[in-house]
Amino acid sequence: MTTLFIRPPAKADSESGQVQFALVADGGGVAQQGAGALTGLRDLVAACRRVVLLLAASDVTLLTVKVPPLPAAKLRAALPGLVEDQVLSDPADCVLVAAPPLAADGTRTIAVAQRAWLEAIVRALLEMGARSVGATPLQLCLPLAPGGASALVESHELTLRTGVYEGLGIAMADVPMMALQTARTLAGEAPLTVFAPAALVEELSAMAVNFSVPTTVQAESWEHLIAGARSTAFDLVPALGAAGARQRDWQRWKWPVRIAIAVVVVNLFGLNVEWLRMKREADAIRQSMTQTFKSVYPNQAILDPVAQMKRNVDTARANSGQVSPSEFAYLAASLGEAVRGLGRKPQLATMEYRDGALLVKAQPGSYDPAAVAQMNGMLAGRGLALVDNAGTWEVRSAGGRK
Repeated sequence: MTTLFIRPPAKADSESGQVQFALVADGGGVAQQGAGALTGLRDLVAACRRVVLLLAASDVTLLTVKVPPLPAAKLRAALPGLVEDQVLSDPADCVLVAAPPLAADGTRTIAVAQRAWLEAIVRALLEMGARSVGATPLQLCLPLAPGGASALVESHELTLRTGVYEGLGIAMADVPMMALQTARTLAGEAPLTVFAPAALVEELSAMAVNFSVPTTVQAESWEHLIAGARSTAFDLVPALGAAGARQRDWQRWKWPVRIAIAVVVVNLFGLNVEWLRMKREADAIRQSMTQTFKSVYPNQAILDPVAQMKRNVDTARANSGQVSPSEFAYLAASLGEAVRGLGRKPQLATMEYRDGALLVKAQPGSYDPAAVAQMNGMLAGRGLALVDNAGTWEVRSAGGRK
């Protein structure tokens, strides 16, 4: 994804309607640059990961204010009162952003910009499809050497940076020599680096050699401004609040939501159809079992045909001399044969017959777990199953386990 840097015109020169822009790839190189109307950048704005506004220095005032030590939330609430004596307009109509503290005496830089003007630009970019928008004062984007100052000379405006969070912008006549002289005066005794259009570099360099303080002139480029913008943490857009955040476009989700609802409805319908089919099958099986029971035992009331049929079969076996796998005698005899087949015979503490199952409690330490598995194998041949519940064995018919 790429980043689009845009330099909107100063408010004093807004009639031109032309913005300068540079498209920067992930690697940091300038992929595209130029100038044109903001509305003509709609495709670039929508395709970029982030849009960064470099606001004209004359539109953002940097004030130095002594600030008490306050948490971030309380500081934001206190900013209007701290700057009201230094701004001409109502602080409520301004965007106020405090720079990180640098001085030990508590003085900090406060950026002040007109809220309605900045909000209009940011809102226009968001409506064009911008994912994220930031705004940085242009004066803080100029390269700054330690102990030095830097200036940008352009037609009708001079931008000066004198510190990490210090700088200003001055609207001037289109006289480059006057702008250079003004920049040199405002920089004081600090070495000054001046950036100017390539066509003016030679002329301004010839004038710069006459200054007693080192002054160099270089051709302006987007690379200088982009590097400066990325090195500063100053961003005015968060101070706009919700007006600076992208609103979720629910219209784009209309069809995906409809499709998701349709999928849910179809699946619910399919589940209901499957449930009805299985219910019909269960009813058919239950009816068949009931009819079978009635045909065999027509005089018995039907409560639980499966349990009643099993009980009747066991009774019939007993009456005919056959032993049922769920009877006590069969279970006890089978368990006795399985125990006799063990090398080390366990000692039994109690034996109880309940609900068609034989419950036997073995004395602790009288058997090993491997013996249970061996007995289970022997009992399986007789159609029985053994379950070990912490020393209590439950033996019952394998077909009647619950």
